Amino acid sequence: MSLKIAFCASNAAIAQSALEGLTRRYGNHAENGADVIVALGGDGFMLHTLHRTEELAVPVYGMNRGTVGFLMNAYSEHALEERLAAAEEAVINPLSMRAHRADGSTHRALAINEVSLLRGGPQAARLAIYVDGKLRMPELVCDGALLATPAGSTAYNYSAHGPILPIGSDVLALTAVAAFRPRRWRGALLPKAAEVTFEVLEPEKRPVMAEADSQSVRDVLRVEVRSEPSVAHRVLFDPGHGLEERLIREQFV
Repeated sequence: MSLKIAFCASNAAIAQSALEGLTRRYGNHAENGADVIVALGGDGFMLHTLHRTEELAVPVYGMNRGTVGFLMNAYSEHALEERLAAAEEAVINPLSMRAHRADGSTHRALAINEVSLLRGGPQAARLAIYVDGKLRMPELVCDGALLATPAGSTAYNYSAHGPILPIGSDVLALTAVAAFRPRRWRGALLPKAAEVTFEVLEPEKRPVMAEADSQSVRDVLRVEVRSEPSVAHRVLFDPGHGLEERLIREQFV
């Protein structure tokens, strides 16, 4: 029996062209009745697709029609059903962000890669960091700070000189962005079950924004972040090219 495949694509011309070709060849089923969703685009579109379909118990297989494509497989129209049948599955739990703003509102969002706090004005941010309710960093003066999952550890976290985490590790990476004080602080590795709270010091003078996979909230006072085990994203990769192999390979380039 052939697989029921649901295709979706970014707005890029190269992705739309791939969508047309694959649909002619394999058909295109509704996502809520499909065996697998095939996302055509780059990593940003893959993250968007995972968030959009998180309530469906359907794995997502990405094919790169973007740029970096860390979460994607190589593109080809040929033997797609065979590739899907042989694909390896990785399960990713996102981070849950709860951001409290100066106007009294609270915003919630999920992040597959990372939750980041970034300065929202010309001056550096001043943050206090709590882990499971205990004050661990009374003052971090920086351009920002972030908490990353293993799946997201090679993205913004790695660019900020944070560690790459093995995909199966039950840890999160807490990383500073351009820390000014303390200068030598290089972040921390925390248990996956930890809850991290960022408190913004001097919010009126030094405004801060929070981002969860590019979902932005401005003028935050406090941001609480924890892993969300109730949400499990199923991501498919070609054999030998899964997240674990990619994360290891990335450390030797």
